[in-house]
Amino acid sequence: MSPTSVLPFTGERYTPECEREIAYEHWHRYALARPLAAGRRVLDAACGEGYGSALLARAGGQVLGLDIGADAIAHARARYGAEPGLRFEQADVTALDHLPAASFDLIASFETLEHLEAQERLLDGFARLLAPGGLLLVSTPDKRTYTDLAGTQNPHHVRELYRDQFEALLAPRFPARRLFGQKLLFQSVLWDLEGTGPAAASTDTEGGLVDGLAYEPMYLLAACAREPGVLETLPALSLHGDLAESVYADYRDEVRRNRAAAAHIAHLEAELARLRGQS
Repeated sequence: MSPTSVLPFTGERYTPECEREIAYEHWHRYALARPLAAGRRVLDAACGEGYGSALLARAGGQVLGLDIGADAIAHARARYGAEPGLRFEQADVTALDHLPAASFDLIASFETLEHLEAQERLLDGFARLLAPGGLLLVSTPDKRTYTDLAGTQNPHHVRELYRDQFEALLAPRFPARRLFGQKLLFQSVLWDLEGTGPAAASTDTEGGLVDGLAYEPMYLLAACAREPGVLETLPALSLHGDLAESVYADYRDEVRRNRAAAAHIAHLEAELARLRGQS
């Protein structure tokens, strides 16, 4: 990676200098796509800063990163342009008629839909560009958990979708689909140190311990294809973390700060009580 200035974080697009939960969410999607990129023609639609396009190119893909932002494309070219098999172009991802039909084996478009009103046109374009045997990975927040239950609104989102709306958009264009939920979880993980085996999960609920991950997802990620067999290579469960454990480190720092503040408040209250007793 050549040295270059950092693209400012405005809240509209992720940059790799961001840490904690937003980093886990964004990197995990590309980590899922990474092993699928080798030897494939890849489109990263709305690539933003370009970090994901670069990751897919390093995995052996021939990657085209597209974004409507001139600043994002200029930054991506400066920062990642030397990566083999990677190129960037400025383009509106809802207007891709200049690209040949069936010209990509893997299309990734993460957290793009909610920023667009022309969602049908975007997906029509992806359907046209996807080659036989190709795979589309597309993600978006689940409006129920992301907005309704959280009681907040993202000013950069134009058209958020509920799960049934998301599936209704995909169904007429992609007959084969698998829908994944994504959410940052506090988990204890046990793994086989000698090899791989079947995955098992449990969730502690008000009603007791239940099998599986009994959460409502924050984000929805759909894997779409025309042929059902294309989806068989995807895992049932995908985990992603960082060795520095930035989310956990931030949690521990916050606990320490809260405990120190509580101890200081207790000390001040005791001193105030002492002074009152002397008066």
